[in-house]
Amino acid sequence: MKVDHSKLYSFGDGLTLLREVALAKFDETVEIHINAVEKGLRGNVQLPHGTGKEVKVTIADSKTIDKIVTNVEQGKIDFDMLIAHPSVMGKLAKVAKFLGPKGLMPNPKNGTISDKPEEVAKKFQGGAVNWKTEAEFPIIHAVIGKLSFKDKQLEENFKALIKSISVDKIQKITLKSSMSPGIKIQFN
Repeated sequence: MKVDHSKLYSFGDGLTLLREVALAKFDETVEIHINAVEKGLRGNVQLPHGTGKEVKVTIADSKTIDKIVTNVEQGKIDFDMLIAHPSVMGKLAKVAKFLGPKGLMPNPKNGTISDKPEEVAKKFQGGAVNWKTEAEFPIIHAVIGKLSFKDKQLEENFKALIKSISVDKIQKITLKSSMSPGIKIQFN
């Protein structure tokens, strides 16, 4: 079955079609690409079923900061997310030039600076996802799971993401997997 690019599919029909056109020999990631009404949107959402990827979270506090700074200066970045206590941000500033371009520098906008970093780390390991529009264009790219997830799990993750962005801020939604063509989804 081919994807009809002029047609809007329901999420369920789009997911069925996505499974039919996915040909990769690995468990593909299911992605949502959203055209928003404006740039500068950002937020985070707790996906009920996570993304299917284990997130390696490192906590920067008074006990670990010196080791983290040394490792980053040596080019050893072995984490997907860095959560920092506010008291160590001064020391982290030394390595901001390495962490910033990779999107790993903790900041209050994405909730990665906290007085209780252990709680924040658990939240992100449990399926919390940060989303934001691109710098130049009002487009949001987000992962909602893997093709191996059940349809209901993907749909619940999709609904949680859409709710966190707000339907009135969305113009168009495209569903795709790692190696598939995009499928336009109706959302209202």
